[in-house]
Amino acid sequence: MSKPLFFTLLALFGISTAISAQGLAQEIGIYAGPVTLQSDFGERHNFDTNVGNTGFGVGIMHFINFSANNNRENYFTEHFKVRSDLSFSRTTLKHFGEWVERKPNGLFAQQLRNMHASTNLIGLGGQIEFSPFMKIHDFENTIRGFSPYGAVGFQVSYYSTKIGSNLGDMTFPNVTPGKYLTPSDGRAHGFSSENGVVLSATAAVGVHYKITTMSDLMFETRFQMYNSDWIDGLNPNKDIYKENKSNDWQVWFNFGYIYYLEF
Repeated sequence: MSKPLFFTLLALFGISTAISAQGLAQEIGIYAGPVTLQSDFGERHNFDTNVGNTGFGVGIMHFINFSANNNRENYFTEHFKVRSDLSFSRTTLKHFGEWVERKPNGLFAQQLRNMHASTNLIGLGGQIEFSPFMKIHDFENTIRGFSPYGAVGFQVSYYSTKIGSNLGDMTFPNVTPGKYLTPSDGRAHGFSSENGVVLSATAAVGVHYKITTMSDLMFETRFQMYNSDWIDGLNPNKDIYKENKSNDWQVWFNFGYIYYLEF
């Protein structure tokens, strides 16, 4: 395990242990759903890209509930929770859009069409969740109740990316377009099969649905912006190719189940 992931896990465990000692409630849950990676593969704002470069993610989560067993009710304890996540996602990537489908079927279109990559991400982090419309105590006592929320946070992620071409060795100009052969960001080319650790900022909107006094269902859309453009294995030189200026980012569509712990 890399040092950033280890220290993040240690910090989250320490926070959870310290707050548990104060008698506050905790919740655990699982979630899963489709994940779309917005990257240098495919055309920006293209439907086929968004659908084609969709993978799958799963995760486990832990909540610290400040409202439970707290006799000093205030706005913070009744509307905020702290959540930690451990997640895994995998996405396979291809090029889609105008340049792949362009006619006549020239070398450039063939090169793009035959490029492919796969990315695995293991993420660990936390976020603070805000429920503006309903108090936590009121929601806990309302079976079939809905509680919308928003959340912001961070993650440390370990990524493993493999990139290749069905045409052969990607270092050859008859296999890979020139923009990806140009050195970029300390790499010999604008493509790279590699492993690494990245940071990301997260923002989410979702809703909890109360099914029993001790359990909820959850639906959430989460946006995740990474501080790297190598998550997908592609990063053309930004000084030359200005259209590739954004880092990689990801969107999760999560369905989850949450259970309240009795301690």
